[in-house]
Amino acid sequence: MSKALEGVKILDFTHVQSGPTCTQLLAWFGADVIKVERPGAGDATRAQLQDLPDVDSLYFTMLNHNKRSITLDSKTPKGKEVLWRLVKECDVLVENFAPGALARMGLTWEKIHEANPRMILASVKGFGPGRYEECKVYENVAQCAGGSASTTGFRDGIPMVTGAQIGDSGTGLHLALGIVTALFHRTVTGLGQKVDCAMQDSVLNLCRVKLRDQQRLDHGPLTEYSQFGEGIPFGDSTPRAGNDSGGGQPGRILKCKGWEHDPNAYLYFITQAAVWAPICDIIGEPGWKTDPGYATPKARLPHLNEIFTRIEAWTMKHDKFEAMDILNEYDIPCGPILSMKEIAADESLRKTGTIVEVEHPTRGTYLTVGNPIKLSASSSEVTRSPLLGEHTDEILRSVLKYTDAEVDEIAHSGAVGRIEKIAAE
Repeated sequence: MSKALEGVKILDFTHVQSGPTCTQLLAWFGADVIKVERPGAGDATRAQLQDLPDVDSLYFTMLNHNKRSITLDSKTPKGKEVLWRLVKECDVLVENFAPGALARMGLTWEKIHEANPRMILASVKGFGPGRYEECKVYENVAQCAGGSASTTGFRDGIPMVTGAQIGDSGTGLHLALGIVTALFHRTVTGLGQKVDCAMQDSVLNLCRVKLRDQQRLDHGPLTEYSQFGEGIPFGDSTPRAGNDSGGGQPGRILKCKGWEHDPNAYLYFITQAAVWAPICDIIGEPGWKTDPGYATPKARLPHLNEIFTRIEAWTMKHDKFEAMDILNEYDIPCGPILSMKEIAADESLRKTGTIVEVEHPTRGTYLTVGNPIKLSASSSEVTRSPLLGEHTDEILRSVLKYTDAEVDEIAHSGAVGRIEKIAAE
């Protein structure tokens, strides 16, 4: 099968997580992603959270698959020459530098567009135009500024960030869609354009149901929230709702057999109206099917704590997988709380390529996530991340068409870094 983005060249000036998430996704779809790094140092995450000495960290390797690495000092005359040749040869430049950094390198949109009118310039920023436009943003800052933290956690606790990287990786996914859209638009106009994606905006997009609830508050209490059934008044902003469902179907995380010693022996259970009758039969409350206080979704709202306490008494008699098997027979929505250890060992996720084992020349075998998007007619494979500067000579020759003599001249000028040839893997 052909690869969906084969032939597209990405000039990757990204680092850490948000930008590399974007460019890795494009690389999985077949784009030639050329990662530009500083000689001798490279992406900061190569050395962050290292579990093995002098080996690229899992933080780096799991965000930079399928890419080629060139080390380049763009402050040298030869380095600048190489940089601008890359700009002219590539289709997309992706960056997540601090505000103003790209312009200080001389890479303004005007100059890029003049050098290569087809170039798409894609940028991750912390905030869009406004009061905080020049501020540096990290994952948890984006979660806080985008509305996630204020609506996550329990009502009587402090705001909480989520373990999902919705600020960094979430923004990278949004940016990738923007790039593909701009590439499609270019087939019509022949011209590139700027694509900007702010982390605050991306987090808010993922929290839109909470913005929905903010507006609903103007018209009365949020009846599907647990605090309504507990008779606790609502304030003037969307509250934290613990593990309540984000939709109109009440849901909770409930204990299962073994919860006393297993922190993940839990099941998410949704009391969907369409399957209320079998729920009542399974938990031993058949009278609730006709009792006026429980028979309808509206009537059940003031009794949710009682209802879920009764359901939990049933789930505690079964482990989470047994409970799920029983409930699935009746199409009752539920899901086990899976630990990362359980997910890593899940054979079905390995068969679909959602979890992948990768061989690395210095790390050995490690586990990583694969492409979550499956295309029926376009292959997607995961190859290892590059060593620092591993493809410098290769890119100079094959992409920029420098001769061997010119490559040696560039290397001797100090504009690029090189590594020795890697032994056959």
